[in-house]
Amino acid sequence: MKTPVTESPDTPLQPLLETDLLRTFVAIAETGSFTRAAQQVFRTPSALSMQIKRLEQMLGSALFVREARRVRLTPEGEELLGYGRRLLKLNEEAVARFLAPDLEGNVRFGTPDDVGTRILPGLLSRFARSHPAVQVDVMVGRSTEMIARLDGGELDLALVTAGNPGQDPARGEVVHSEPLLWAARDGGVAWTRTPLPLALAAHGCAWRATALEALDAAGLAYRVAYTSENCAGQEAAMQADLAVAPFPASLIRPPLRTLDGLPPLADYRVLMYRRPGCGPAGEALAGYVSDAFRSMRRP
Repeated sequence: MKTPVTESPDTPLQPLLETDLLRTFVAIAETGSFTRAAQQVFRTPSALSMQIKRLEQMLGSALFVREARRVRLTPEGEELLGYGRRLLKLNEEAVARFLAPDLEGNVRFGTPDDVGTRILPGLLSRFARSHPAVQVDVMVGRSTEMIARLDGGELDLALVTAGNPGQDPARGEVVHSEPLLWAARDGGVAWTRTPLPLALAAHGCAWRATALEALDAAGLAYRVAYTSENCAGQEAAMQADLAVAPFPASLIRPPLRTLDGLPPLADYRVLMYRRPGCGPAGEALAGYVSDAFRSMRRP
């Protein structure tokens, strides 16, 4: 029979990973920047550098490669990231179990696809960790559809794009605003064609109305070459160099680029609507939605 190995009283204990250090490490890994991570954890970049140096010394491994404009994980850092996320999640669950108010129920949440694809993964993950007894049902569709469903009692919270036909401008809370710009494939020729080929969403979309009004006011000839129910379809048309499109600044990424020389567009704004009496669970989720957009605005 194999005798179990026992440690002597003099054997040094393994160091424990501090939650504060892990939170800093994960924030840097997820943002790719000491500056952006410092804003998330409310510390200075130099303080974060000292924390990471301490963590690297503790583990005996370099965790980041510092580059000119960003930092990236080393293989050891990638391995630690998985452990760090799991440990922080367990910590949040433990604290929520004893300190967070008990929230239960169901929240019905509606969002357009251009908004939902950017904030939903992180938002729903954080909310589920803090409020595991709340069920969130998500519906993705056009803004006009979200408004109708909320007014019909089918939704508790809804995100909508401002400027849709028939929309009450005084209704809702502005949770996000950014420039709406003209975009096309970098190096493409679609923007040189006459009439100008456009990739637009279906009728009723605020982006579509804004773009057509701007072109009409400037007297520019155009044709709607591509119509899609969502922004992913517009992006595909631009990447294929079939058309240009109005697009939020934060969504214009390579191989797309911003176009100059076309008439300016109104800002892209996202409003949050609440159903009266949506309850504590709905109000809690609304707070997480606002926080998610604030995080997006950080440099």
